[in-house]
Amino acid sequence: MIRREGERACVDGPVTLANVTRVLEEGYAQLRSGARIVDLAGVTELDSSLLAALLAWLRDARSRNAELAFANLPEGLTTIARLYGVAELLPQDAASH
Repeated sequence: MIRREGERACVDGPVTLANVTRVLEEGYAQLRSGARIVDLAGVTELDSSLLAALLAWLRDARSRNAELAFANLPEGLTTIARLYGVAELLPQDAASH
């Protein structure tokens, strides 16, 4: 589900209520071992569970004073984030704009 490319944790496949617990735990492991960017280009299906995971990873990173940014946010995710009024909470990797 999550593969590592340097400082990037690349999420591949679906992220929905059915598998978000596994994705969340894999993400914590990647972030705690040095990943600083979560790349979502490989996400094939999503629901609001993905947004919850991103916010949880962000909260965890901030509690450890670690940098974290997101790259290649899927359009569906940005729509959900705007709908919930939290889009501005998702720092985006400058290289992916």
